[in-house]
Amino acid sequence: MQALATLYDIISMLGSVLIMLVIIQFIIGLLFAFNVVGRNEFLMSFYEAINRLLDPIFKPVRRFMPNTGAIDFSPLVVIILINIILIVLDGIIKGVA
Repeated sequence: MQALATLYDIISMLGSVLIMLVIIQFIIGLLFAFNVVGRNEFLMSFYEAINRLLDPIFKPVRRFMPNTGAIDFSPLVVIILINIILIVLDGIIKGVA
């Protein structure tokens, strides 16, 4: 039982890191879109690296999402899905214990 709880803690931590990356990517994208920050080399490379990490997660979500024009709701959907998965896993582990 303790091993399942430990595994859940690891998955939860990785889910939290993924959510933070989605939020950071979203905020940097907004800063670029509204010209709040200049497109300096460090920020652009950091943004592109996050995009490369998250693109495999966003692509399947974007296929099912309707085209909303300039607004991309896939980060919100990914955050909701990660939280749903964590809640389900927590319920399964508590049910086993």
